[in-house]
Amino acid sequence: MNTTIDLSAAKWRTSSYTNGDGGNCVEIADNLPGIVPVRDTKTAPQGTTLVFPATAWAVFVRTLKR
Repeated sequence: MNTTIDLSAAKWRTSSYTNGDGGNCVEIADNLPGIVPVRDTKTAPQGTTLVFPATAWAVFVRTLKR
């Protein structure tokens, strides 16, 4: 099943781990209810965006912080 999600209202922010010369850029948009889109702007700025349920993203972030 292929579902298209409208990301036109996404407010993208760069990972705090992105280095100063623009390498290793991961961006997320955490302003959309119920979902967290993630994209790689270094290798595919207009490419595929992964979209996670907000609850799954919260678990992922909590796990990383441990």
